[in-house]
Amino acid sequence: MNALQGFGFVLPHWLYWGWLAVMPLILMVLTGGTRQAASAGDELPPGANETTPLSHEGNAFTRAIDWLSNASGIFVAFWTINAVVFYFYEVIMRYFFNMPTIWVHESSYLLFGMQYLLTGAFALLHGAHVRVDILYVKLPARGQAGMDILTSVIFFVFALAMVWTSWTFMLSSIGMKEVSLETWQIQYWPVKVVMFTGSVLILLAGMAKLVKDILLFRDLGTGEAA
Repeated sequence: MNALQGFGFVLPHWLYWGWLAVMPLILMVLTGGTRQAASAGDELPPGANETTPLSHEGNAFTRAIDWLSNASGIFVAFWTINAVVFYFYEVIMRYFFNMPTIWVHESSYLLFGMQYLLTGAFALLHGAHVRVDILYVKLPARGQAGMDILTSVIFFVFALAMVWTSWTFMLSSIGMKEVSLETWQIQYWPVKVVMFTGSVLILLAGMAKLVKDILLFRDLGTGEAA
């Protein structure tokens, strides 16, 4: 830390990564977030209406993946508290004590980037991704389920490419012990691990959705779906 002398308080790297790992878990336990994760899909997502496609309840496999996707979104949601605290600290130190930090901005934009990488599965579970539905909304329920099955091919090409690319990025970053070029010199390889983790989560969420679409398509054909 000799190179950082004279900068005031500098958040240690181990504390930053350790806090991000355990803080959401603690809050999930204290606030009942684990129970909220178990209720994945029980409520319509914000903005949903009568045109929202039907969804099958799935099976044990899809429910496990849905729980994981929902839990990952709740986990990441608690990270936003850190960004508020970090920037509050920066404002106080900069404007009241004339001691601007060298780590708040970088720690926060890394945090925002990791939030984006990890919430893809949560967004897919709750139908929050952008959908071009000019033709889709005009189809009957079974036609929509069939369209989702057919277009899943495009999704899996993208998801598998993302998993493979993030895997190579992660291995390269770990191998070179990549760190930031800024003064704080925070490790970047954990960000690449999060990138790979988020890619795997969205792939799993897509697999669960495909299974539910197939089951819905089958049940609509036999008249078993509501």
